[in-house]
Amino acid sequence: MLKTTAAGLLAAVSLFSTAALADPLVYVAAGSANRVLVIDAATDKVVNEYDGVDNPHAVVATPDGEYVISGSLKEKRDDKKVPRSTLYLVHPAHGHVMSTLPATGMIHHQAITPDGKYVISTHPTQSGISYADMLGDGSVKAVKTGPGANYVLVSTDGKRAYVSNTGNGSISEIDTGSWTVTRTLKAGPGPEHMALSKDGETIFVANARAGEVSAVSIADGEVTRTYAIGKKVHGLDISDDGSTLFVTSKEENKLVVLNPATDVRKVVPLAPAPYHLQAIRGTGKVYVSSSKQPKLWVIDQKTGALSGEIAIKGEGHQMATVHQ
Repeated sequence: MLKTTAAGLLAAVSLFSTAALADPLVYVAAGSANRVLVIDAATDKVVNEYDGVDNPHAVVATPDGEYVISGSLKEKRDDKKVPRSTLYLVHPAHGHVMSTLPATGMIHHQAITPDGKYVISTHPTQSGISYADMLGDGSVKAVKTGPGANYVLVSTDGKRAYVSNTGNGSISEIDTGSWTVTRTLKAGPGPEHMALSKDGETIFVANARAGEVSAVSIADGEVTRTYAIGKKVHGLDISDDGSTLFVTSKEENKLVVLNPATDVRKVVPLAPAPYHLQAIRGTGKVYVSSSKQPKLWVIDQKTGALSGEIAIKGEGHQMATVHQ
């Protein structure tokens, strides 16, 4: 396998074009299938697969769609007993793994800054995150946040990152200029997946242990409201217009479609074990995976109605949407 710096990868990517690929595309980390799947969101069809990626749980794509980065949940120990994992950098046009970058500890979830410069990965076993400089020397550096670092969001201006720490019920705010933790926000019991409100002022966080979603004020660092959802709450995202939350309850086999302003909700039965989800921007759709069956459900953002299913390989974990 080719191993280069991230900067070397970008030089290689510039030689190719992704114009032949469908628009928009959804990349799905397919876990045990050891590959990243590519879905044409216009047709809800799997149009490509990128193999050679070991147990991917996380995936992001650069804003221009020029390359895809996927993090492995598989953790290995090196000769010094240090836990290691891998970032895979994939060229979408031909699906080859162009480069790999090392990381310390398993990679759970990822985010990318709006300029495509940094890929941020959470490492639950290492109580923190790493950030990979994709436009510089390809270096990967670590920042401690808290026990069970789970999910990461980036503010719309790219100046701050937010990391949910499942082990102590907090969210760490990171300055992406200095890469230091500047504040700790309260989140609730067992915070995992998060979504940012459309105005950028509130973080909605799924508290798995409590079976609820908390609304966290970024300005105050406090929980301002909670919403009861169900047992083993997991996936969470927000609609294109910012008016609706989509939340899964794995144990209760349901998707909750929630208006956070009014707490008015619709419950959509999905079985078995609805898991990760993502609102597919610009399509009016939400994709929801199952942790027990190789498929995605397709949900209408406005009505919450189930409109179809997509057969996949493995399990659908984190997803990334690219409009080219």
